Amino acid sequence: MGPKPKKSGSKKKKITKAERLKLLQEEEERRLKEEEEARLKHEKEEMERLEIQRIEKEKWSRLEAKDLERRNEELEELCLLEGCFPEAEKLKQETRLLSQWKHYIQCDGSPDPSVAQEMNTFISLWKEKTNETFEEVIEKSKVVLNLIEKLKFILLEISPCDLQVKNIIQHQGSILQLQELLHLKFNVATEILLRQASTLADLDSGNMEKVIKDENVTLYVWANLKKNPRYRSVRFSETQIGFEIPRILATSNIALRLLHTHYDHVSTLHLVSTPSKEDTSSVTEPVKDDVDNVEKAISKEVEEKSKQQERGSHLIQEEEIKVEEEQGDIEVKMSSAEEESEAIKCELEMKVLSETILAAQLLLVENASEKPEFFEDNMVDLCQFTTLGGIYHLDILELPPQCKRVKGWMIMEILKEGLQKYTYPPETTEDLETENAFPPIEVTLEVHENVIFFEDPMVARWDAEGKHWRTDGISNVFYKPKERLVTFSLETFGPLTLIQDAHINMPYQSWELRPLDVNKVLLTVTTVFTEIQIQIKENLCMLSSIKLRDKKHVSILEGKWMTPIPFIIALKEAGLNIFPTRHSHFYVIINNKVPLVEVKAYRQMALLSSAFAFGWSKWNLLCNSTKVVFKVREHLTEECTETPNWAILMFSGDRAQRLKIKEESEAFSEALKEETEFHSTLYHMLKDCASKEAMEKVRSSNCQFVNSVCHMLLSTRLLSYS
Repeated sequence: MGPKPKKSGSKKKKITKAERLKLLQEEEERRLKEEEEARLKHEKEEMERLEIQRIEKEKWSRLEAKDLERRNEELEELCLLEGCFPEAEKLKQETRLLSQWKHYIQCDGSPDPSVAQEMNTFISLWKEKTNETFEEVIEKSKVVLNLIEKLKFILLEISPCDLQVKNIIQHQGSILQLQELLHLKFNVATEILLRQASTLADLDSGNMEKVIKDENVTLYVWANLKKNPRYRSVRFSETQIGFEIPRILATSNIALRLLHTHYDHVSTLHLVSTPSKEDTSSVTEPVKDDVDNVEKAISKEVEEKSKQQERGSHLIQEEEIKVEEEQGDIEVKMSSAEEESEAIKCELEMKVLSETILAAQLLLVENASEKPEFFEDNMVDLCQFTTLGGIYHLDILELPPQCKRVKGWMIMEILKEGLQKYTYPPETTEDLETENAFPPIEVTLEVHENVIFFEDPMVARWDAEGKHWRTDGISNVFYKPKERLVTFSLETFGPLTLIQDAHINMPYQSWELRPLDVNKVLLTVTTVFTEIQIQIKENLCMLSSIKLRDKKHVSILEGKWMTPIPFIIALKEAGLNIFPTRHSHFYVIINNKVPLVEVKAYRQMALLSSAFAFGWSKWNLLCNSTKVVFKVREHLTEECTETPNWAILMFSGDRAQRLKIKEESEAFSEALKEETEFHSTLYHMLKDCASKEAMEKVRSSNCQFVNSVCHMLLSTRLLSYS
């Protein structure tokens, strides 16, 4: 049987040409219909988008118009509030005058550091005084160091615009003279001490060892009386501090001195920069012209009144009673005119002072345009690094002739040339084989207990010729952080210091400024290594706490209230540097902002700090240099909320706006928060949503407190260095 035929039903039905054309036509119609629907949908969406854009633009224009309309009024109100800055400056000037007067009536014999004649007399009288013991010099050094400190504060605290160049030169000259004379006195006192070495010799070793400690100076002296070649290890008073000396020194007539001054009088004194005339005149000259014009107008007005008075006096003979009444009238008018003119003059003087303060504040956030001069590999750039813990003056001294007791008399040979340094290694050695006889000396020093090193300290030596610190000639540096000991090998003796990167805590990771009480705030700055908390009240600052790797660190500065400038210096000297200089931007990657915007932001944040908390925002990095972004919230009570309701504010110096984004948002946007408006100031921006109690607190803030908060913000530059 053959294969079965296929069923006709399984065959694919053939599509006719007409049907195919019909299908294609339907497909084309469907495609056209879909395209039309898509086009209409796109047109509708575009119209909706344009409508939304138009509405937004109109809304934006209305807000801008509203902001522009009230701008003058808002700026005038801000100007009144910012009157606290010249008020605080006036109070500072009064305090300075009062302290001068108190010093004058005290008559304690100490000079007034601001008076050149008194300083010159003090220096001359001390130069003439001879045979002072080390203890006596240490006691006198307290007065001298206090005078140096006062002179430095005068140079730093008084506005550069107010200090005359001759006064700056005078004060810097006095500082240098006092520093040099103090070190000379320590040298003379060391010589007097070493002359008596034989009478102070240790019974066991036969050599003399003396340690004199004070709050500002520590002296370690060892005199080699026995010259025992096996006595190579010199250690002071059962400490690890001392030297490992070679045989040549162990057998020489020498003394070893380690004079640790807890201050730095070696590094070159940094000159106080005087602002150029262009910096200040452009700001203050127009206002000074106004003052001059008003003064002329006042004198003219008083002159006119006096002429009227003269004319009135001629009528006395004719109408005595009438003239008396008129004269009384003229006197009243004159006194009221004088009072009014005096008020105008005072107001304009405050305006000049206000503009001068603004110019000085701008100098605090100014970035230098050029990097400091080129430094060699081994030279220490003091713009990048800082000396910490004072200076270690290491000297090998020739032992002076010893005093002798003869028949009840003490005979002492005094050399004309005074205390002589022993040259090590010698400048010339005849025998070339003796090169190994002068190896580097191993030194162990103790780090000052009040200084914090976040990394192992570097050791630097002073180059007296080049007037700078160097790191060559020092090897095998080893640091024991628990014992706070630094051991190293040294080729030649001289002044030494420990250095640390000045910008080790920059840029900051975050910051927060929040109210604690009436006219009292807490500033917290978090860095890679530490969290520093600073309290500010009235015209004082205090280190509240330090955390190192989440552990609390105790500092001698904690609990000590100081005025801002001494406080900043004290923190820097303790190794807690969160205060950038005009050169810091060359050594730190910063989020640089326009100086005027930064200054305006700090001034207004300080004004509001009594009732509002401010904090770091990650969005500050993403906006351009003409704007700053930070967090803000009303803070009246010490409620502890894990997720505080922060608002994000953007400020450009002349416009403040609340942003729609939160700190947790995915992307940055300058979109305005719903139902909020633009304002010309931060004050008026926050006034919109603040409680009555908060604004009352702000308006009643103490002027010195506001000024201190502002100074701390300007000094830390949180908006550029975070």
